[in-house]
Amino acid sequence: MIFCIDIGNSNIKYAIFDGDQLKGTFRVTSQRNATSDEYGVIVRDLLKTAGIPKSAITGVIMSSVIPSLNYTMEHMCRDYLGVNPLIIGPGVKTGLNVKADNPREVGSDIIVDSVSAIKRFGTGTPIVCIDFGTATTFDIISASGELIGVVISPGIKLSLDSLTNGTANLPRIELERPKSVIGKNTVNCMQAGIVFGFAGLVDNIVTKIKEELGRPDTKVIATGGMGRIIYKETKVIDCFDEMLTLNGLRYIYEMNEKVNK
Repeated sequence: MIFCIDIGNSNIKYAIFDGDQLKGTFRVTSQRNATSDEYGVIVRDLLKTAGIPKSAITGVIMSSVIPSLNYTMEHMCRDYLGVNPLIIGPGVKTGLNVKADNPREVGSDIIVDSVSAIKRFGTGTPIVCIDFGTATTFDIISASGELIGVVISPGIKLSLDSLTNGTANLPRIELERPKSVIGKNTVNCMQAGIVFGFAGLVDNIVTKIKEELGRPDTKVIATGGMGRIIYKETKVIDCFDEMLTLNGLRYIYEMNEKVNK
């Protein structure tokens, strides 16, 4: 079984695959100051909940946007799973050609999402992959399967936090679609601004990308924590895939396993 770890700025997502069969998936808060033992206890309990012995884990692959956690998580994998993790970065085969001024600047999450999107849609048509994470990223993939650019905008949680932290009277709220864009109370006013505002942001950015590419047939896929709510309000997103990143990690692990055999 393959243990996939996606370390994001807000959350760490785990998935366990037996071949292409998903056996378990979990999400926990990213804790920058936690020790390898603390993460090990979390992973041990997650495996126990899924009914999977740690001896069944034969491989681990990890993507991280928090470099300070890499060493901690490497130790955890060795001490608690008995496996050295494959970490997305230089030297790891992804099959993705990155057309950036400095490819090393491109985040591992963007690489993994792009690989997964190409696996899903194939080549021949451009793809825009939107990840609603701590930041909202738009990965632009050419018809030939090259990552040709990225758009980065503030994330939904960051925007909500700025509203509540930067004002005296606005409360913390649960994000859900309000019944009307015209709010009648503080919570609904904030929900309308975030949900419909981000939907408009997505529609506008994707429309401009399609115009610049000259390809109105561009496929658009979305993923990420709060993306499902926004996806339903947009005009341009073709599908939402909550497992896009974790499946991308599985594809890359399998690719490297074949190369190393």
